[in-house]
Amino acid sequence: MIEFWQALFFDQDYMFLRLAFLVGILASFTFGIIGTFVVTRKISYLAGAISHCVFGGIGAGLYLQEVVGWYWFDPIYGAVIVALLAAIIIGLVSLKAKQREDTVIGALWAIGMATGLLFIDKVPGAFDMSSYLFGDILLISKIDLQLVIVLNILVFAVVYLFYNKLVAVCYDEEFSRLRGINTSFYYILLLCMTALTVVLLVRIVGIILVIALLTLPPAIANIYSKKLWQMMMVAIAFCIFFVASGLMISFSYSFSSGATIIMIGGLTYIVVILGEKIRS
Repeated sequence: MIEFWQALFFDQDYMFLRLAFLVGILASFTFGIIGTFVVTRKISYLAGAISHCVFGGIGAGLYLQEVVGWYWFDPIYGAVIVALLAAIIIGLVSLKAKQREDTVIGALWAIGMATGLLFIDKVPGAFDMSSYLFGDILLISKIDLQLVIVLNILVFAVVYLFYNKLVAVCYDEEFSRLRGINTSFYYILLLCMTALTVVLLVRIVGIILVIALLTLPPAIANIYSKKLWQMMMVAIAFCIFFVASGLMISFSYSFSSGATIIMIGGLTYIVVILGEKIRS
């Protein structure tokens, strides 16, 4: 464990570790805030569909970069574009086609993954998909750091401007509609913010594990919070703890960073739930 902190603060050969740690801490603010809305609004399954659609954007980005020759087009750009499109489509389907909502969303889920695989099939050379499927925070680049900073600013601005309306939509959509709030707009806005957060999560814990880090910290925070803003603060603290401890353990014992972060989060959730059961 001591080696981790020495490498993080003193060893110049571990700049990638500092970058990963910084991105993880900064991203925790977005995860805690947006994850709180996701858990409160009970749209975890929609976030899961968006995360799998993102793989299609990653595949398209790699194809454009390696085959078409758009060397400036990082796969993360393709992920952002597809994530936002998926959020809008899924939001409209959820609002307008409730009878077949699960079928349509399931189809988009599968199509997103299949599209990504087909694009990757056309990219020359071997490609390691594990970093996108299971995450590898140690491969995070300066582009990811810039994206995290921009997203944090965007999330803080949106939440500051529309906090009361987002809370109303999460807790009582029908009453909010009767009060004249455009609930459809704010619902899709929330999905778009979730989509951008998912893109960050994909780089840290991967597509397969994305829902865990988005929902576990708020789920734990919900036990100790009485107000939504308190739930956000506690969720951010837990998310920082999961990322920092996950990085430390994965570095010390050569484990996969994404899986380690989620394992710590999952075990913490189980311990908290069991503790509450025993206490009550």
